[in-house]
Formats: sequence, structure tokens, C-alpha cells
Amino acid sequence: MNWLSAPASAEASRLAEVGWVLIALAGALFLFTMALLVHALRRRPGPVSAARWTIGLGMAFPATLLSVLLVYQVGRTAGLERAPGADPLVVSVTGHLWWWEVRYRDPRSGRWIALANELHLPAGRSAQIGLASADVIHSFWVPTLGGKMDLVPGRVNRLVVTPVRTGVQRGVCAEFCGTQHARMALHVVVEEPAAFERWLAAQAADAATPRDALALRGRAAFLEHGCAGCHAVRGVAAGSGLGPDLTHVGSRLYLGAGTLRNEPAALGRWIADVQAVKSGARMPAFHRLDPSTLAGLTAYLGQLQ
Repeated sequence: MNWLSAPASAEASRLAEVGWVLIALAGALFLFTMALLVHALRRRPGPVSAARWTIGLGMAFPATLLSVLLVYQVGRTAGLERAPGADPLVVSVTGHLWWWEVRYRDPRSGRWIALANELHLPAGRSAQIGLASADVIHSFWVPTLGGKMDLVPGRVNRLVVTPVRTGVQRGVCAEFCGTQHARMALHVVVEEPAAFERWLAAQAADAATPRDALALRGRAAFLEHGCAGCHAVRGVAAGSGLGPDLTHVGSRLYLGAGTLRNEPAALGRWIADVQAVKSGARMPAFHRLDPSTLAGLTAYLGQLQ
């Protein structure tokens, strides 16, 4: 990812402006200090008013400059914690070892819609993101959307984001949380409002019925081999919440919190030998499955769009 990408949210634009102003002034101050050093080295020996230099450049100048910067920074960042507009989207994001649980409220039924490692937002509409942790301290950071906030067990923090352009933005966990901290990515998909509403309606639906015999066998294997003990598939299994909700796993961009692209071969590899792909993940490897059962399970999960 290009960490210098243009800001993709209203909040990120303001934070970027403040950052560049501080960098520019710091650079100007460095050049001014170097100029004073050159002047001092080239100055002919003579009496020097130490009090004037100490009070003027040593105390008054930095105090004035820092006060101006403080007023500017506070003024430009005030209100970033408040969502503009009367109808912000409310989303819940919970950090786990090592994946992200994302929940929306279905506007039609009122029930929760759960997915994992992928956050969809409509362009031009503010979102209030409630951040919590199920285990240790994590940190939500999507550089192009602005803001970085910790997820603390037993507490809900709030981050406001107003996306201004469509596209996929990559976020990470920015607080070391264990062996697979580096493989705990979150992808934010910003869509036009109409496309977002269609996506949310599709996510609210129960799991699709398998379209062929191979996928039917995969659904049976999902239940038979204990996958439902951790993973929910709405309309098929309730799960326990220990693992991500898989109701629409086939529609996601990545597997394992950004570890693999979501493709049939990668999905089969993840199921068969997850520990080789992401060591320490809280999921057993199923390398003892016979090839036809693995193929069925892969086909079934891939059809959960």
C-alpha cells in the first residue's frame, strides 16, 4: 500500500492539512536555526547581550510560535469526534486474535448483520464506528481515512469517518497483539450509496442454498466436521462466535484478515492447512479430509455470496 495516498475522508483531509503545516513550520524553524548558527560562527568577536538572546529567541519566540500552533491545531481538529449530518451510519468493529468482527444493524428487520475483516461504507455519508476488543488491546488504523484509535477490552471507543471517494482502503492493527499481529488487516470498501444499500440488503439475507451436489456435500461436511462449533452460517448453523461469521464468506475480498486473496485454491489451502498459512490462528487444520470432501467444502463456502 502507498502510505502517502491522498486522504479518502473529510477527517483525513483535515488531519493531513495539520500534519503538513507542522512539517513545513518545523522545516522553516530548522533552517532559521541553521542560519543563526552560521551567523554566530561568522560573527566577529565582541560583546553579546545574553539576556536579549535568551529572552527573545530562547523564550518569547518559541512560546509565541507554539501558542499559535496550538490554537491552529485545536481549531482545525475540533469536532472530528462528532458526525456531521442527522443520519450517520452506525457500525460495530470488534478486534479478535487475529481478525476483525464487523456488525451492522439491518434497517428492515433490526437484527445484526455480522461479517469479518471487511468494512463497507457509503461515500458522502458519515459513519460512527464503535470500537471494542474481545481479548487484548488492538488498534484500528486506516491511514487514508484518518484517525487511529485503540480497541480496549471492556470499553467502546468511537471513531467518526466520512468517506469522500469510492475504492478499497487497507487498514491494519497498529497495536502489537501477538504472533499474527502483522497479519491482521482490515479492508474498507467505499461504495456509492445505492451500491452500499444493495450490498447491505444482500448481507442481511440468510445463506444461499447450494447449487450443485458437490456444494451440498460440502454443507454436510461443514456440519459433520464441527465447523459450526465456531462459525455461524445464518440459516444453517448458529455458531459460537469464536470464529468469523461465514454466511457470505464467498463475497469477501480476502481470507484470514488479509492473508490470502479469496480464490478457490486459496480457500482450499486455508481449510486444509491453516496453521501453515497463519501460524497460531485459532482454527485447526483439516489436512486429513479426503480430496472430494475438501473440494465440496471449498465449493460450498465459495458459493456463500
